[in-house]
Amino acid sequence: MAAAPEETPDAMVQRLSNEVLETLRTDKAIRAGDINRIIALVDKVIMPHVNFRRMMAAAVGPAWRQATPEQQQRLQEEFKILLVRTYAGALTQVTDQTVRVKPMRAAPEDKDVLVRTEIIGHGDPIQLDYRLEKTPSGWKIYNLNVMGVWMVETYRTQFAQEINARGIDGLIEALAARNKSNEAAAKS
Repeated sequence: MAAAPEETPDAMVQRLSNEVLETLRTDKAIRAGDINRIIALVDKVIMPHVNFRRMMAAAVGPAWRQATPEQQQRLQEEFKILLVRTYAGALTQVTDQTVRVKPMRAAPEDKDVLVRTEIIGHGDPIQLDYRLEKTPSGWKIYNLNVMGVWMVETYRTQFAQEINARGIDGLIEALAARNKSNEAAAKS
């Protein structure tokens, strides 16, 4: 029996986008603004396809290599919470959009690719691009570009300021405080 063909990165992005948008349209609790349902959706559908370690290492920069394994683990945990909440917050603004994946310019053997998409709805299309890498467990997203701004670079600037002022533990504390603040805001 032949193995199922591996999903291409652009097909994966389209499938995940369609699944999220369909759930946003049909789930009554999400339509009513239940942020915890949106967080659960992001955690279930999107997050298994994200390489947090690579994303975090790139966002922290050179200080990542000096961090202890425990610090790296805490950073990844807090960063994941931040990413899930950020993505979930953006999804609360989604109404009747569709995602169009642009034709990919990559060779089948490429291990690192760019998938360009446009979110089409009311007004001008929004450019949303994904950097993906091929891993033994399939394609994983490790960076996101929203309207010309790469997410990892944005975090790298913020994180560098915190690391320079207070070190890795200071960054962990700042991320944890930000996550607690975001959680409190979501409950009010």
